[in-house]
Amino acid sequence: MPPGYGTAAALTRRPPGRPAAAGVTLACVTDDEPDVGRRLERAILELLERRAPDATICPSDAARAAYEGDDDGWRALMEPVRDAARRLVAAGEVEITQAGRPVDPAEAHGPIRIRRAR
Repeated sequence: MPPGYGTAAALTRRPPGRPAAAGVTLACVTDDEPDVGRRLERAILELLERRAPDATICPSDAARAAYEGDDDGWRALMEPVRDAARRLVAAGEVEITQAGRPVDPAEAHGPIRIRRAR
């Protein structure tokens, strides 16, 4: 495993000339916001902003958008993304869904989707 694999330090490194994830602004992935949780929240909201009002995203979309390595280190962000989504649910920004229906974040086990709050 490479040094720093899946760590917060890996999130703040991007090789020179490598762009941010497609469809997500640099605001999500710059060093100006060192708190990973906040960056993941921003990634979720920006990804949803770029989709139709009733569209959903997979938590892995946000993990990939925020991760700046060129390996599978984004996988280490899957639980932090779910935590970020839970915070956004508590703030009234998004809903977590399973099988197309909103679920209580504390009860959600298995695959989830994230959508704007209705």
